[in-house]
Amino acid sequence: MMERTDSLGIENKIVVSDEHTFGTDAVLLAYFSKIRKSEKAVDLCSGCGVIPLLWCKGGANETVAVEIQEKACTQLKKSIELNGFEGKIKVVNHDLRELKGVLPFASYDLVSVNPPYKPVGTGIESSSESDRIARFETMCTIEDVSGCASKLLRFGGRFCLCHRPERLSDIICALRGHKLEPKKIRFVSKRPDSEPWLVLIESRLGGKPGVRIEPPLVMYGENGEYTDEIKMMFGDYYID
Repeated sequence: MMERTDSLGIENKIVVSDEHTFGTDAVLLAYFSKIRKSEKAVDLCSGCGVIPLLWCKGGANETVAVEIQEKACTQLKKSIELNGFEGKIKVVNHDLRELKGVLPFASYDLVSVNPPYKPVGTGIESSSESDRIARFETMCTIEDVSGCASKLLRFGGRFCLCHRPERLSDIICALRGHKLEPKKIRFVSKRPDSEPWLVLIESRLGGKPGVRIEPPLVMYGENGEYTDEIKMMFGDYYID
């Protein structure tokens, strides 16, 4: 596995590889979740850890990255050391379906996940095991991640995730089945006239019914450049 170091800004770096890297959706989710410095947070399906790294870059002090693939965890540990985030990010190399006794339940303010998007048996599966785990629900489903978040969160805590819009009905059913009430939904489009390719959802454990549909987030303007909001999100680093 060939590793390389990419930029997360002027002062921060992340260790990535062909097997374990990150994309725009994870960066948008890190921004959407809006972690507060005082919050305790867990990122599920963390991969190379871009979300907790961005949280810490923004000032978060107590985060956990849960990832089942050992190589991805090794990369994240290198990134933590590279950025001086020791003591701020705990890496848990474990199956999120079996966290009892590994992490304290009903203890966290925020849980996030950029989960596998595709059910098993849909689309062409890669020959790479790491790619199959990241893209297909081979190791966890939307039900699994919702159930895990429900157990980890304190009452009123937030669960933020990104997913494909075509799975929206499945997501809402899974959330409500685990006492997670959708409170905020935002669709993401590449351009003003294109259909959304991503949906960002925030739910609350034990929340009352009532969801706010936020204005669409558009990636590129008519000139083909990033919109002002995207530039603000990405800050001092650039991602394709």
